[in-house]
Amino acid sequence: MSNAYDLVVIGAGSGGVRAARMAAGFGARVAVIEEYRVGGTCVIRGCVPKKLFVYASRFSDLFEIAPTFGWTVDASFDWPTLVANKDKEIARLESAYVAALEKPGVEIIRDRGVIRGPNTVHLVSEGRDLEARHILIATGGKPYVPAIPGHELGITSNEAFHLKTLPHSILIEGGGYVALEFATIFSGLGVKTTVLYRGDRILRGFDEDIRVALEAGMQLRGIDFIYDCTIQKLEKAGEDVSVTYSSGVVAPYGAVMFATGRTPNVTGLGLETVGVSLTDRGAIAVDARSQTSCPSIYAVGDVTGRAALTPVAIREGSAFAETVFNDNPTEVDHSQIATAVFSEPEVGVIGLTEADAVAAHGDVDVYVARFRPMINTLSDRSERMVMKLVTLADGGRVIGCHILGPGAAELVQLVAVPMAMKADKADFDRAIAVHPTAAEELVTFKSPSIRYRKGEKV
Repeated sequence: MSNAYDLVVIGAGSGGVRAARMAAGFGARVAVIEEYRVGGTCVIRGCVPKKLFVYASRFSDLFEIAPTFGWTVDASFDWPTLVANKDKEIARLESAYVAALEKPGVEIIRDRGVIRGPNTVHLVSEGRDLEARHILIATGGKPYVPAIPGHELGITSNEAFHLKTLPHSILIEGGGYVALEFATIFSGLGVKTTVLYRGDRILRGFDEDIRVALEAGMQLRGIDFIYDCTIQKLEKAGEDVSVTYSSGVVAPYGAVMFATGRTPNVTGLGLETVGVSLTDRGAIAVDARSQTSCPSIYAVGDVTGRAALTPVAIREGSAFAETVFNDNPTEVDHSQIATAVFSEPEVGVIGLTEADAVAAHGDVDVYVARFRPMINTLSDRSERMVMKLVTLADGGRVIGCHILGPGAAELVQLVAVPMAMKADKADFDRAIAVHPTAAEELVTFKSPSIRYRKGEKV
């Protein structure tokens, strides 16, 4: 068995798999080392199973309004059935990822890889070394768990996908993507859900109108929010977990989930052996072409701390393979990244928030529409959908789009195309609306809701 490769990839997540497949397609001899399952966080215990669980949770909304459309619904939910069907789908996807690697000749090694030199990776279980002209680190991230007394009594997103039973209640600490998506899931499946956040409002960094509207929409679904507070201690209390807040309040919950962020998965990789530099946040520092401070070693995806999103990791993996194995130096533009929060209501955004646009450009126009989604108009649901465009002044380039409501993720993906082409407001206006749709609001704005000139609202 030869131990010499053109490329050794540590980590078989989305970024590593794409890089390995493309490098092999360019004629390189490639090995991928993975100690868990092929597919990475997104496929195995992240985006994909989460979206399946979100779908399951949304049926409760549909059942609630079904009578207004003439339906009589008598429904019940079975958690083990959902988990079992999710597991089948994840196994299918993992097999597909394995096949996609094997087809171009990538060797998959089920082991833990540790870097021993600029061109050497040690296999811990097998006890042998692999030599490679290039090494790519694509080990992703892992949930952060605060070092508080009793932290082992809590769960993270990893464990949430494998619970034997649903808890009667859950406290979720965090205010970002993961916290709000799992709050949506648990609440929609009938679990009394509370979100605890150290800040003063969820989704820090998002547009303020979206933050406010999402909080209101989640509250309409019975989700409670506690702000300016953290968990200080967890203790066992019979079948429940007793939570001591920083405010001094003590309360029991059926489960406690930490969704307080993720950290780059760099522990035990041997980076110090070859002098690979880290950022001040513990991520692997890379240049625009994903090269580390050790010239033969590269890194892509969440482990670099650039943008912890699966499509970004895939694009970075592709750019790496083009640069190193196809003599086509390629850089990824991280300035325009569309993203979605699969909460309920759903969020899709791209570009600058209103506040950031004003700070960066001064002269800005903002177009906002708020309305009841058509599916709710036969019921008494008061929730509002939000559509927002942020442009440079006087019909200039569209520099931000923020959507909250049904289909927001699908809509913002399409908006990303004209924004990547640097479309201005007139380009949006030339599009003829599709009626009746929510999306038509994006192409029928007549005049700005708010104008800023020289950074001041006018």
